[in-house]
Amino acid sequence: METLRAGVIGVGYLGNFHAQKYRHCPGVELYGVVDTDYERALEVASKYQVGAYADYRDLFDKVDIVSIVVPPAQHYRIARDFLENGIHTLVEKPVTETVEQAELLIQIANTSSLVLQVGHLERFNPAIQMLRDQVCNPLIIETKRTATYKERGTEVDVVLDLMIHDIDIVLSLAECNIESIEASGSAIKSDKLDVATASILFQNGLRADLSASRVAKTQERSMRVCELNRYLSLDYINHRLEIGRMENGNEIKDTSALTFGHTPAGTDILKSEIVSFVDSVLTGEAPAVSGEDGKKALEVAINISRHIARN
Repeated sequence: METLRAGVIGVGYLGNFHAQKYRHCPGVELYGVVDTDYERALEVASKYQVGAYADYRDLFDKVDIVSIVVPPAQHYRIARDFLENGIHTLVEKPVTETVEQAELLIQIANTSSLVLQVGHLERFNPAIQMLRDQVCNPLIIETKRTATYKERGTEVDVVLDLMIHDIDIVLSLAECNIESIEASGSAIKSDKLDVATASILFQNGLRADLSASRVAKTQERSMRVCELNRYLSLDYINHRLEIGRMENGNEIKDTSALTFGHTPAGTDILKSEIVSFVDSVLTGEAPAVSGEDGKKALEVAINISRHIARN
């Protein structure tokens, strides 16, 4: 089997984990890590016994695949440069700052037959995969995503930081164009939106109500899908999906009998994402989360943020 040489651009909190997954991924040699903080690059590089670099351009002729795990404002420029140098690219979400930038990356990747994958991690959550297999005709989708406040990630608002995960999942379940969006939100601790709610109406009648906060006291990531005679309740954190029946608009409360299944909470979804990316490169198959998927989620997220700004 061909061995792919991998690089990681940006080895802060999340980038370090990308490097770890590549280091232990079959068929991959972690070649080097890059960070503008060269001391940090050296620290991570020594841990995995690979090269350390301060300039990502030093990897152009050295790697086959790359993860870009830097602030979103840098995504477009760095991803474009790697794609233009023939390197398959996994870029963290949001894919870029603008829809136009995302379209340009997609065009470059398609023209050069390169894999462009976007890091919408929840797609690899086994509970989501179970839910996708079970959903038949969703009428209402409700999502809630909360986190305690951290300085990390506040270069974008909560819609692009947290809610975009749920936007991506909802779009993949709806498979329909959007009719309208209503949204509200406010800044609490940062200079950008820290809490936001959005209601998305699709042309097929499906309504999705999304809520996100990064100033909560506790962490929660959940989704509830209502169909005509049943509901599906998903707990992202514990990778658990529960299915219940509806009678005359009321839920059947015997939840112990309604548990569909669960997977170990220790399931490594970042590893699954990296393995999926590598498989796409080796097989030539389309990535699980394409550049087009990333662009669609970004476009909706931007529209939600703009709607809030106008109100």
